[in-house]
Amino acid sequence: MTIQWFPGHMNSARKKAAEVMAKIDVVIEVVDARLPAASTNPMIESLRAHRQRPCLKLLNKSDLADPAATAEWLTYFNQQPGVKAVAISCKRPAEVARVPKLCQQLAPHRSDGTKPLRMMIMGIPNVGKSTLMNAMLKRRVAAVGDEPAVTKSQQRLDISPTMSLVDTPGMLWPKIAYDADGFMLAASHAIGVNAVAEFDVAVALGQLLLSRYPERLAARYKTDVAGFDGVRLVEEVARRRGCLVKGGGVDVDKAALVLLADYRSGALGPISLETPSSRADMIAAAAAMAAAAEAVSSAADGEA
Repeated sequence: MTIQWFPGHMNSARKKAAEVMAKIDVVIEVVDARLPAASTNPMIESLRAHRQRPCLKLLNKSDLADPAATAEWLTYFNQQPGVKAVAISCKRPAEVARVPKLCQQLAPHRSDGTKPLRMMIMGIPNVGKSTLMNAMLKRRVAAVGDEPAVTKSQQRLDISPTMSLVDTPGMLWPKIAYDADGFMLAASHAIGVNAVAEFDVAVALGQLLLSRYPERLAARYKTDVAGFDGVRLVEEVARRRGCLVKGGGVDVDKAALVLLADYRSGALGPISLETPSSRADMIAAAAAMAAAAEAVSSAADGEA
């Protein structure tokens, strides 16, 4: 299954963001610390590069991510020109309080108070942009919910006489290049449920967790997961959590929701779905598969 999700309001939001980009000083890009590269929107990178705007990349939900993986990602992103990456949890006021000063460091020409520092919050759906904005303003000005695409329009607010903030709707991009990214985004609730089959997403998540954190699964569901694949894991979750149908069979759809909820809530412990090295391996494998498919297609054309 290939996952794609780009509803109409996102295209409108992209056009509006491109217009406003010319009038801001710093882009605050919020990504999910558990999948920082997969949750980085290439459209945002393109827009800010076109306007040569620096980026404060916030790896939010760091309390849910594997600290070792997060440290690797911070090193990776901080090597990129024009980018300052930090790990935060928007639910912790002390960490959010650092954000304006970090933005000022990226736009030193706005530090004299002559003109306000203009910041724009961007990112994919459900990574915590509205939570960040509410925390920075110390009042509720943006709707927050555990569903993607809660925010559907742009708004501008003043933090102080010397700082203003623009909040933008969560944006994905028209075509997700890697299937693995689509599944990671769906597992992390960045894609609308109408665009995914949750059983398939849970199976893909399970397969990934079995390779990276088998001990967490064994502890959570009190079972030996050796030799399991994603399907077997979901079936075992069904048995362990009493997700049964009439006659005693397992309800894998219900169990899929249990596994996804345990991952999203942090019940499995701090989890990261990717590291810089695992992402490089994934991209290399995808390229090899594409080359092999192209070779088979070319051979078939030659025989015809």
